[in-house]
Amino acid sequence: MDNAVKPSKQAGPPSAPGRDEYTVVGMYQARQQIYPREISGRYARLRWLAVWLTQLVFYGLPWISWNGRQAVLFDLAARKFYLFGLVLWPQDFIWLAALLIICAFGLFLFTAMAGRVWCGYACPQTVYTEIFMWIERRIEGTRSARMRLDRQPWSWSKLARKAAKHGAWGVLALWTGLSFVGYFSPVRELVGQLVTLGFGPWESFWILFYALATYGNAGWMREQVCKYMCPYARFQSAMFDRDSLIITYDVHRGEPRMPAARAARNTAADVRSGDCIDCTMCVQVCPTGIDIRQGLQYMCIGCAACVDACNGVMDKIARPRGLIRYSTENAMAQGGSNAAIRRRLLRPRILVYLAILTVVVLAFSASLWSRVPLKLDVLRDRGSMGREVEEGIVENVYRLQVINTDEHSHRYRISVDGLPGLVVAPSDPIEAGPTQTLSVPVRVRAPHGVGQAGSNKIRFHLQDERDAALAVSEKAVFIVPRR
Repeated sequence: MDNAVKPSKQAGPPSAPGRDEYTVVGMYQARQQIYPREISGRYARLRWLAVWLTQLVFYGLPWISWNGRQAVLFDLAARKFYLFGLVLWPQDFIWLAALLIICAFGLFLFTAMAGRVWCGYACPQTVYTEIFMWIERRIEGTRSARMRLDRQPWSWSKLARKAAKHGAWGVLALWTGLSFVGYFSPVRELVGQLVTLGFGPWESFWILFYALATYGNAGWMREQVCKYMCPYARFQSAMFDRDSLIITYDVHRGEPRMPAARAARNTAADVRSGDCIDCTMCVQVCPTGIDIRQGLQYMCIGCAACVDACNGVMDKIARPRGLIRYSTENAMAQGGSNAAIRRRLLRPRILVYLAILTVVVLAFSASLWSRVPLKLDVLRDRGSMGREVEEGIVENVYRLQVINTDEHSHRYRISVDGLPGLVVAPSDPIEAGPTQTLSVPVRVRAPHGVGQAGSNKIRFHLQDERDAALAVSEKAVFIVPRR
């Protein structure tokens, strides 16, 4: 509900008997269109470096080949996940959980140290908004030109510019959607289907869905995603402390703020003025439209565009840089010294995050390093329990599920132990092709009189003929019939 209507008494002449007076109170603030100004500087270059690196990875990875296949492919249909030389199966999702834990603690660590550095430089919303705004500036012009264009009535010239901008956005969004689906379906096949528009329903839905999400978030909603939709903006304060690096405005140095001409007159009259000349450049370049001079706000994504803008203004008026800068609350309280920041860099919270992250990364790496590219599952034939065959020999039937997760063929031998004299048939080695799953029926026999009546624990072993280290074992039970 956007508006609420409530009765209120109005000052002035009395109203007619029985007539109520109402005041409309707005419960939702309409969006004010933001026109960020283009800015150059150290942090602007860092943002564009992050844009190039992230997009080279995102758009480029699906096109890299490895062992005659796509290097990074999450083949959901075949339930195989290829990461360069690593092939993962659904049973390996424990590594996905570990990877998510690493990402979470990495985010906690970097946020506690440097605030919303992820949001400002590497978040997909920030990256694609930066790309879309670059396209917008190339087609519609500078900030003032875009504002004039939006105020103008519709004309053929305005329609052509808007159509060109949205057409370029649409093409980029569709290619982004195709690249995203290219991680789940071979990208070269997708491009071939693009020429003939031969996409299946699954590919069509996800390409259009991801393209629409990119177009809508980066082209239309922009700062609204960061302000209202992103949960990270809401709980980031739980990871901040007074020693976290944030974008700060030096109040003691900047206030009282006043225009440069007025500041010059006051200086001549020996009236102190702050370094801030109230040019609002820091507001004009902000992608979320906030005024950083009002203090830390959850809408600030830490992109440091205001730092570049303010430093440029300080250079022009021959005053020191750093009126707006990365600093901490404690450092600002102590005069803004960098020594105060360095002293509190390795504080207890950071050390705890760093220790947990190190342990998880080492455990994750060791687990992957020691991973055996072979899996074995043993299923008893429930239709045929333990039975006696010739000469009192007891036989059990099993089905072995053998998964060769390696991209090379292997020959494996099956053995079994746990009871004296156990024999497995067939005894010939089995051949498993690259990333192949085999279902192998086997019979296990025990001599007469071996084992107790009922369930007996045994263990199957599967070992490569050429590499003794490539071996796995699995528990099972051997049933001896009761007489």
